[in-house]
Amino acid sequence: MGEIDSVGGLVTGMLVGQAVEPDIGLIEGGGPGGACLNCGAPLDGPYCRQCGQKSRIHRSIRAYFGDLAANLFNFEGKFWRTLPMLVWKPGELTRRYVEGQRASFISPIALYLFSVFAMFAVLNFNGMLESDINGSVNTNIGKAISTEEKKIATLEDDRARRLEQEKDVANVERQLAAEREDLAQLKKIKAGQIIKVDGKDREEMPPWIADLVDKAQRDPDKLVFNIQDAASKYSWLLIPISVPFMWLLFPLRRRHHLYDHAVFVTYSLSFMMLLVFFGSLLFWAGLPALAGMLFLVPPFHMYRQLKGAYQLGRWSALLRTTALVLFAFVAVTFFAVAIVGLGAIS
Repeated sequence: MGEIDSVGGLVTGMLVGQAVEPDIGLIEGGGPGGACLNCGAPLDGPYCRQCGQKSRIHRSIRAYFGDLAANLFNFEGKFWRTLPMLVWKPGELTRRYVEGQRASFISPIALYLFSVFAMFAVLNFNGMLESDINGSVNTNIGKAISTEEKKIATLEDDRARRLEQEKDVANVERQLAAEREDLAQLKKIKAGQIIKVDGKDREEMPPWIADLVDKAQRDPDKLVFNIQDAASKYSWLLIPISVPFMWLLFPLRRRHHLYDHAVFVTYSLSFMMLLVFFGSLLFWAGLPALAGMLFLVPPFHMYRQLKGAYQLGRWSALLRTTALVLFAFVAVTFFAVAIVGLGAIS
């Protein structure tokens, strides 16, 4: 703490110089021999034995910037101890944190919140959220339209051949009508028009789903924005969704508590989001092929984290990694469904 305070003082001096507001001294009640201003316990040293607050409390701009710098450098020190282990020794990081080494590393939830912020910040900065959604949708719709047009051309040739041979074309006509209707709907979607649900189809679906379809049709851009907003706001849902799947990997190991699984999941998800962060930077830098190779990293990282965190043998870790990859897809699917629902009703 002494080093941090000295660094804070140095940075403060550089930021505010000597012309800062003069230190008005200790707040009344602070200092050794007095009472802690936070919890009221008697003080006999530089820190309160009950709550850990400093006994010397100042009210000055210098003290304000000193606290800011101290907390900043304290976080940075933990960050650079935590990040390398998260990348290369995730199992050891998880195990050491679970076993009680808390002060040396960033807590899983703090790192998770930082990772979520960093991921969405860079995705919004380089426009990947909007471009990925719109680009992939337009590309897939374009392919579907091309496929439908080929089917229609084939059916028209078949109908012409059957007419020449004086064969029945009723079945081909029905297929052509269905394909042309599908093609018309796809073109509407590509033009920004969502298919309207009415008539018999509307009667067969629950009212709340029909209302959501109507809302999406009225303002599809707002719907996409709401879904993106829900994904950032409710990203924490991935943790409770994923923890039960971790328990399924160790149903008979009573020494592993839900807390252990929660720490594992949170650190793992933090790494995955940081991976998206760096992948989006590579994509933005014009290296899409290198960014695409990052998709090979998650299974390897899951294997190393499982093996180290739960002290597993090679084959046991490999088997559980295979199951965990499948569980991850299921968890992401549940999360996606929840986010679309939350975004649609917001």
